Amino acid sequence: MIKKMKERKKEGKVVRRIVGIVTLVVLLIVGIVGVSGYFYVKSALEPIDPESTTEIPVEIPMGSGLNTIATILETNGVIKDARIFKYYTKFKNETSFQAGNYTMTQSMTLDEIIESLKTGKVYRKPVFTVTVPEGLTLEQISNIIEKNTEYTGAQFMEKVTDSQFIEEMMGTYPELLTEEIMDGNIRYTLEGYLYPATYSFYEEHPSLEEIISTMISQTNDIVAEYRPILEEKQMSVHELLTFASLLEEEATAQTDRETIASVFYNRLEVDMPLQTDPTVLYALGNHKERVLYEDLEVENPYNTYKNPGLPPGPIANAGKTSIDATLNPTDTDYLYFLADKEGNNHFAKTYDEHLQNVDEFLQ
Repeated sequence: MIKKMKERKKEGKVVRRIVGIVTLVVLLIVGIVGVSGYFYVKSALEPIDPESTTEIPVEIPMGSGLNTIATILETNGVIKDARIFKYYTKFKNETSFQAGNYTMTQSMTLDEIIESLKTGKVYRKPVFTVTVPEGLTLEQISNIIEKNTEYTGAQFMEKVTDSQFIEEMMGTYPELLTEEIMDGNIRYTLEGYLYPATYSFYEEHPSLEEIISTMISQTNDIVAEYRPILEEKQMSVHELLTFASLLEEEATAQTDRETIASVFYNRLEVDMPLQTDPTVLYALGNHKERVLYEDLEVENPYNTYKNPGLPPGPIANAGKTSIDATLNPTDTDYLYFLADKEGNNHFAKTYDEHLQNVDEFLQ
């Protein structure tokens, strides 16, 4: 009896030991699976490769449901796991996605992918942005680049004046950058061809070539809208941007650009010098609050007091408002205008009327 009890006690210990070991193993397995699952889900919720800039074309067919969309994204390598994406989307209560062709990257977050599919446009959170206001020269843009990127203003100017880079851009945008920009009288070949806008960059250290070519590409896109009317008016892109730059520099907050454009056109029609002060300032190469009479005598191709017609090229980078005004001037007989101290413009048909405006609004 005692022997049997001892044997049972011994067997009980063995059983308890086995149960303990099994329980420990199960808990260990559950723990490993749980931790692995946690890290897997965490990984699936993050971009596959935050540093990737490789573009991946993704087509979402009409009528695609969430299951189909998630599978397409996983198949194309944009997301790690279709199920996680599906659950995350349902958790965020996002359902209305648009069909279309997208260009995505492995650096996009799930929220960025969802936002893209909702709007029909690829959405990515930029690493940084650079804003170039209207009316700036290349030298002024170089200061903005220096403040917002790792490049100096001198490096920027060196790149935009580099002959090899300019040739590459002319090859890429032949309808925008024509032989007209190679005129020997032009100070900077690409002056006026870097469109003023806010630019978003999705990598921390984009090259100078990428920054500049992005701005040129935007100019190309904007100008493309006007090609039919340019052909109708028999005006070249270079003439358009040159004319628009004059309006941009003459503009004040209340300026009627269309009417100023009509003044310039009227002067060109009667072979009268444009006589616009911003071209004198550009010729001098420095900013002044007032243009003096002696400044008007500077011998420079850009001085429209000394040279008839348009200057050799743009004197700044013009925005869309000035481009619109260039192509849609008001129909007037004005040959003169001036801006008073409040920025209001006063126009005149004759020089005598103009002198009266000078006496009334500037003296």
